[in-house]
Amino acid sequence: MMEKDNRIKNLASKLLSSFWGTLERIDFDFKFKNKGWKRISREIYGKSDGVAVLLYNKDSKKVILSKQFRIPVYILGVNQGDSIEVCGGYIDEGETPEISAIREVKEELGYNISNLKAVNTVFLSPGVLRERVHLFIAPYTNADRVDDGGGLATENEEISVLEIALTKALKMMDAHEISDARTIMLLQYLKLKGL
Repeated sequence: MMEKDNRIKNLASKLLSSFWGTLERIDFDFKFKNKGWKRISREIYGKSDGVAVLLYNKDSKKVILSKQFRIPVYILGVNQGDSIEVCGGYIDEGETPEISAIREVKEELGYNISNLKAVNTVFLSPGVLRERVHLFIAPYTNADRVDDGGGLATENEEISVLEIALTKALKMMDAHEISDARTIMLLQYLKLKGL
């Protein structure tokens, strides 16, 4: 339950769409610092909170990323719609972020992992999206690989698994070949922590 905020009153929500996620129109009165009230309307979109996981191998200095088609990337004319990014997905009902992260890694990358480290929980676009993303890193070895990954056909996923040197991933980020915010944050985290 949210705490009462004296800056907000007359909050109203109208569901506009629930096709895949939900699109809501939110109307509210907001009290500005100059003590004036103004009626504001916004649209917010969301499905559920998500997870993002970067696997790293401390010995080989490699990371596991994925490449998959993303329609918004395609529509904007970037990389023919292909996005190189960390493993991730939505948290299913009844799952914790940790359970979801372990499940997504197995489905998308084909690895069984257990030593997740929580990095942060972030809003990627707080003006529009209500989704929070739980960011994790996890070590891996070749022995952790249980299958080829690639995602689930039932979710219309076609994922290529990429094992690359961390130094190469950082260069790809600098060259704008990697533009996913979650991936950039987690690669920078690994670099800053010296992992």
